[in-house]
Amino acid sequence: MPHIGLITLVVGDYDDAIAFYTDKVGFDLVEDSDFGDGKRWVVISPKGARETRILLARASDENQTNAIGNQTGGRVGFFLNTDDFSRDHARMTKAGVHFLEEPRHEAYGTVAVFEDLYGNKWDLLELKSARQ
Repeated sequence: MPHIGLITLVVGDYDDAIAFYTDKVGFDLVEDSDFGDGKRWVVISPKGARETRILLARASDENQTNAIGNQTGGRVGFFLNTDDFSRDHARMTKAGVHFLEEPRHEAYGTVAVFEDLYGNKWDLLELKSARQ
């Protein structure tokens, strides 16, 4: 069955991005391979995720640098699903993740928007079906 294996997220610095996503968001560092000349293959993933992962790609030209933090035109572009919103929201807040709003209870579940170290917007989301 086809699935999305990797999504690229353009970053300004590999190590800063790794630290943010592993220490603050709680992702696992899946791979960090040095390709030489400052290029690395850096893959992160939410803990336990088996399919879709994120490739952290350091910007290599002006066009890519200009996209850092605005890869989806200011919209929420990434959705981090959880089975326990309260637990993950509290952990991430304590770790220093900047939430742009208080948690909201919507018809589909509980959600709050946070931004990564570059300003990309993410939803932390617990779908109602996750608890049922």
